[in-house]
Amino acid sequence: MKAHARLTACFDGSRTVLRELRSMAPLTLFPRRGRGSTAVVHLVNSATSPLGGDDLTLSIHVGPGASLRLSGVAATLALPGLHGEGSLSTVEVVVEPGGSLEYLPEPTVVTARARHTAVFRASLASDAYLHTREVLVLGRAGESPGVLSTSLSVTRGSVPVLRQTLSVGDAGLDGSLAVLAGRRVLATDLVVGGPELPAASGEWWSRSPLAAGGTVVTSLAPDAVTAMKGLAEAF
Repeated sequence: MKAHARLTACFDGSRTVLRELRSMAPLTLFPRRGRGSTAVVHLVNSATSPLGGDDLTLSIHVGPGASLRLSGVAATLALPGLHGEGSLSTVEVVVEPGGSLEYLPEPTVVTARARHTAVFRASLASDAYLHTREVLVLGRAGESPGVLSTSLSVTRGSVPVLRQTLSVGDAGLDGSLAVLAGRRVLATDLVVGGPELPAASGEWWSRSPLAAGGTVVTSLAPDAVTAMKGLAEAF
């Protein structure tokens, strides 16, 4: 299955309006009542996805001065294809001057035998704001995970803020202290354009300021709830 959903938010002088809201199954976008001048949209998987062989793209464009919150409503299950095919999901983001985006999907669960690649690319104006989160769960309860490769690339005013890649699903590597230390859940939270915070760490979480501006927090945990608590503690 190949699908491309699009979302464009613009500021009309008093509030953010959705100029384009184009869903394509399984990527379904539902607008909700906003908060003040912020537009709110929920992202729903309207079919089981991503399956092996799927190629899914979500394009998000936030215009000058606009404010958008896009959140998921249920976990994403990366599932194997019938013949071992891999799947791909891509999120392309543009935030123009004075714009603000919160992109907060629910966790991605890498099920047994799945081979999934997730790509997030964001181009931000120099005064734009971005808050995004990624929660990776290695397998369902009692299940060995498949293989997942993620990449995150963010620029702000054409300056690279963060470029990061991660591959999980190798039992030997995932169990090492240099990777996941045997933990089943990895959560990453990135804020660009927010207050500057110093480096800090706690039990199984760390917070790092980025040279080009922004803060990235990572949290390792045996379950998603504990991982989210680690992110909350860091901020």
